[in-house]
Amino acid sequence: MGNLEFIGMACALALSALGSGLGAGAASQAAVGGWKKCYANGKPAPFIMVAFAGAPLTQTIYGFLLMNFIASAVGAGVASSLAFGVGVFGGLAIGLSAWMQGLVSARACDALAETGKGTANYFIVIGIVETVALFTLVFSLLALQ
Repeated sequence: MGNLEFIGMACALALSALGSGLGAGAASQAAVGGWKKCYANGKPAPFIMVAFAGAPLTQTIYGFLLMNFIASAVGAGVASSLAFGVGVFGGLAIGLSAWMQGLVSARACDALAETGKGTANYFIVIGIVETVALFTLVFSLLALQ
């Protein structure tokens, strides 16, 4: 393996994890704010906001899987430029999905804290954003074939 492949592998994981950190950070801040709003109004604080806060973390796993898929593809003779491109652009797409998922989760925390309703709907739209990362992982794997 040359350096370009390693950079692609590192980008797959690092960019995904960066997006997960940004997304989980945004959602976690909103969860804390939502709980504060509930406590201040004498309402029970929904524990399910923890799931909203943690939703963007799965994209780090996808980045790790993509990194391993790239390593396997390189071992099978895939061009270093392809490995690099899939790592950079795949990691970026997965990371952006995580970040946006965190922003959606933040809005879900705020809405749930205020209304106490809509949990299933919020999880559905959070899952829609997650689907972008899953599609990216699958299509990246296909590109490496």
